[in-house]
Amino acid sequence: MGGREGELIGVPKIAGLTAAVLGFALSLVAPLFLLLGPAPARAQDKATAPSRPWLDPALLPAARAEGSLIVYSSTNEQEGLPLFKLFTDATGIKVEYVRASDAVLMSRMGIEFRADQRSYDIVQTATINKMPAQMLAAYEPPEASHISPNARDPNQRWYGVYANYNSPAYNTERVRPSELPQSYEEFAQRKEWAGKVAIDGTDNEWLKAIVQYYGEREGIDLVKRIVATLRPVVTDGHLAMARATGAGEYWISLNNYVNLSMNVKLAGGAIDVWALDPVTLFFGQVGVNAKAPHPNAARLAANFMLSRECQQFLARYGRLPTRNDVQSNPPGIIEMLTQKKVITVLMAPEEERRWQRQFDQLFKGR
Repeated sequence: MGGREGELIGVPKIAGLTAAVLGFALSLVAPLFLLLGPAPARAQDKATAPSRPWLDPALLPAARAEGSLIVYSSTNEQEGLPLFKLFTDATGIKVEYVRASDAVLMSRMGIEFRADQRSYDIVQTATINKMPAQMLAAYEPPEASHISPNARDPNQRWYGVYANYNSPAYNTERVRPSELPQSYEEFAQRKEWAGKVAIDGTDNEWLKAIVQYYGEREGIDLVKRIVATLRPVVTDGHLAMARATGAGEYWISLNNYVNLSMNVKLAGGAIDVWALDPVTLFFGQVGVNAKAPHPNAARLAANFMLSRECQQFLARYGRLPTRNDVQSNPPGIIEMLTQKKVITVLMAPEEERRWQRQFDQLFKGR
């Protein structure tokens, strides 16, 4: 999945780091560490206090006694810091927020696990399903009962905090809705869009979904025809591509994360999305470290990440909830996407490497 959320402030994608290289990389681009001090205890008017069923009374006293929480996350600081301030304000537990790209975090966590280090409590990225099971604690947060079944790991190692649907997007000042293709086959006929279409260089999940939907021979042949006709620009960073499409640098994103296209739209960008068969889906996930230094705070924080309060907060930024009691922003976007064939793609590392090699051959080997 490449950089994923780490792209949000331009951290480069990094894979296969050795311990020495990782240390050097982190010394140059250190993740952000922020301590959110405990909020002073103060009485709240019961009429205005938010309802917080995620504050599990079986965990709260022990979590408060531990006193702090260390979060590894690829979510950008503009969202992550105020989100965990809600947690601190509700619990009095200070939060150390360590932010880096998915690739850096995955490499760092692997090194720390092998060194038997108790370095973080929870991790929030889109790649937790690729982590070895022994790195994650089996835990079923009470709030998990409210999220969609396909956003729950059967082995209780990770849970979906938001749904990462994929779809094309277009610049609303360059392309009229009536001009939008109604199938991926139609993209292969749009010679006038050659050089004006972009796709991120890590969209191997999208490619797998295309092949699964059309069949291997037809799916690969379709992508070859699209590439030959459109000559897509291969970009590095999904948010950067969404912003470039919203600014008119690209007329079309052949594929992008809907939550990032919506983020740019909500900020005033000239961008919108439409759905085609198939719609690829995976999740922004949360998991608890098997060697968490603050295990009770970790479990409480994981429960918070699945709460209505958390998902309503993230929806302000265009992230799509995994709970059906939280409305998407803008309303109706999930209903529009799920009218199409949704294919959930969760790959093990070796499978992802195979699909990435196929993607590179199709889009970068031309």
